[in-house]
Amino acid sequence: MTLQIRHLTKTTNVSIKTLILAVGSILIGSFVSNGFAVEDLEKEDLKFGFIKLTDMAPLAIAYEKGYFEDEGLYVNLEAQANWKVLLDRVINGELDGAHMLAGQPLGATIGFGTQAHVITAFSMDLNGNGITVSNDIWKQMKPNVPHKDGKPVHPIKADYLKPVVDKYQSEGKKFNMGMVFPVSTHNYELRYWLAAGGIKPGYYAPPADITGQIDADALLSVTPPPQMPATLEAGTIYGYCVGEPWNQQAVFKGIGVPVITDYEVWKDNPEKVFGVSKAWADKNPNTHLAVVKALIRAAMWLDAENDKNRSEAVKILAQSNYVGADYDVIANSMTGTFEYEKGDKRPLPDFNVFFRYHATYPYYSDAIWYLTQMRRWGHIWLLRWRTLEPASGIQRYRCTSDYRLRSLER
Repeated sequence: MTLQIRHLTKTTNVSIKTLILAVGSILIGSFVSNGFAVEDLEKEDLKFGFIKLTDMAPLAIAYEKGYFEDEGLYVNLEAQANWKVLLDRVINGELDGAHMLAGQPLGATIGFGTQAHVITAFSMDLNGNGITVSNDIWKQMKPNVPHKDGKPVHPIKADYLKPVVDKYQSEGKKFNMGMVFPVSTHNYELRYWLAAGGIKPGYYAPPADITGQIDADALLSVTPPPQMPATLEAGTIYGYCVGEPWNQQAVFKGIGVPVITDYEVWKDNPEKVFGVSKAWADKNPNTHLAVVKALIRAAMWLDAENDKNRSEAVKILAQSNYVGADYDVIANSMTGTFEYEKGDKRPLPDFNVFFRYHATYPYYSDAIWYLTQMRRWGHIWLLRWRTLEPASGIQRYRCTSDYRLRSLER
């Protein structure tokens, strides 16, 4: 299993069978372990997109370590303005593939936002997110948080934020928070955490209402990851959920406090994937295989020998053409620790995982979890229709993002 990418089994009854492509795990394992090159590449010159986040690391490492070139691939890596621009450029062919939110292939294929068949054969990492609040909000939360030996007891629940939100509501103030994209892990994790503490994060009702703020106590809106700290500092939002290094940046700038990581919300959750359009994958199967092979080698390097390569990886990511944050900011979470309140640095060796625990394997069950959250918050609805074999009692389902079809049954 250690050299496989995780295989997503198909289902014949649910339309998510069209969502994800799995490259043959036995073939990949053989190529990676034996060093066999993929032959008959359909396309050698490639352009991949990414957002400036720590978890784009497999792309940067595959490039810097020559793993792409070993496969006969000549890759250009290009930072993108935001997740929507990145997705649209993959769909229209301007990009051959990209570092994507794990929910984007699902959302696009279902039809939430831009409708297109986007697939993934490679999970780029596990974990890597945090929820940060402003210094003022933390000051109001802190008296509610249990302490031990003078330090807050983690994980910190949203229960301790609820009195603050209630106070804002009683004063007629909106409680604004940021997340990076409607179908992002960040959105769903933030909603999950808030709801568990009795704070309503709101619902979607597309296409009539895509704000996600219906019946909300906390109003969530989209902010691109690198802009999160500045938006927090400006007071436009009071907290956010984002990937690194933008939680640690708030600590270093002295403007916010990360209160919980996604590792503490959903241990070893998939965060980013490498996504391509299905049309591109169908046209370039050998090239796709070679790309995945190079990315697996990069993931292996990142997690090798108890993360011995992480300091070197941080130096690479700190370059302006990749993440562009200071070395110390990236290292604060990339090298086995995580700093919550200023000076409260704690061990968290699995905050960033790229290869161990079969991290590169895009689990079918993970895709199902995303779909349950899309359903929970109103992104999609399930339609039921009669089976062709009524006597069997089997009900078949398909997903839709059209709110007008909620009550239809045929």
